[in-house]
Amino acid sequence: MEHLITERFSDAQRLLGLTASNMEIIKAINEISGAITCAYKSGGKIFIAGNGGSAADAQHIAAELVSRFYKERKALPAESLTVNTSNLTAIANDYDFSRIFSRQLEANGRKGDIFWGISTSGNSKNIISAIIKAKELGMKIIGFTGKDGGEMANMCDFIIKIPSKDTPRIQENHILIAHIICEIVELAFA
Repeated sequence: MEHLITERFSDAQRLLGLTASNMEIIKAINEISGAITCAYKSGGKIFIAGNGGSAADAQHIAAELVSRFYKERKALPAESLTVNTSNLTAIANDYDFSRIFSRQLEANGRKGDIFWGISTSGNSKNIISAIIKAKELGMKIIGFTGKDGGEMANMCDFIIKIPSKDTPRIQENHILIAHIICEIVELAFA
């Protein structure tokens, strides 16, 4: 077990080093932070969605923006599309599971808002459907994915592709990067 534990720490540390030295990712973090700040200053909202662990990350990121991260500041409008079980189950039942996020965007999203889709594979059908709807609405799209970005790679205005196919390691990097983005955005309003 000790070998497994140290191996996982080594894997995480190796990937973190790759991610931290990737200038494309650093540039994307800057651009995403700027886009979110601009959206907020223009009265926009952020809608975030993912499946499984990425659904939990969507809720986590929304909470950091609505409550606070490090500094006292006004609440920033962010909504995780994963939390309303009545919406999720009604849409999945009446339409299809692939529409659980796009239908909510259709109801609440508008031009000037941002959709932030999280999918380690980049191929989650409900995230792809939400990206298509967000584009129709004139929203900007942030994508968080793994290795090659999957279908999402060429659909997003801003993309973070963690250089790995290992889901837990991808998710660990996603939340670290999301925290960095939250901190940068918060500095604009603190």
